[in-house]
Amino acid sequence: MPYLTVDGIKEPFMHCFPQVDRQLNRQLGRAAYQAIWAIVAQASAQCVYVIDAWFGFQPKDDLRRYLQQAGVTQVVEIWNQISPELAVARYAARLHQRAKGHPGAEYLPELRELAERAAPMALGPVLRVDQSQPLDMPQIIAWLQNTLSASTDSRSSAAFAASGQSYRLASR
Repeated sequence: MPYLTVDGIKEPFMHCFPQVDRQLNRQLGRAAYQAIWAIVAQASAQCVYVIDAWFGFQPKDDLRRYLQQAGVTQVVEIWNQISPELAVARYAARLHQRAKGHPGAEYLPELRELAERAAPMALGPVLRVDQSQPLDMPQIIAWLQNTLSASTDSRSSAAFAASGQSYRLASR
């Protein structure tokens, strides 16, 4: 199943600039977000995508508009519930792996604040996954299969999201 990420789309463009500040990083992120939905819109009706992006602080109306424009009719969300402390620890552990242009350690206090108020978009069924516990992939897969098979529309679409970053499954 194709996997689309905001960073996967954004980072090749970030490498084209000698300097990427927060403003440019955010602009590229918004453009990548738009590109994801343009790609989904061009897919065949049966194509299913996993979409990785943090949707929680995008305006919900923007997401609704992108879903509508892309022909997505069903949304399924997997919310990775994560404590602010764990979100900060995971980001800090990956600082040396991040592409040039991503925020550094100075972002950690802001990330903590964001994680404190992050919540699912809840545009459809939501499965909450506690990130402080071992991942139960069989349970997640079973939930997805049951939830997606409940759709009667062959052109239905689904999306799944997570805290800190989102994982959306979109099918057309």
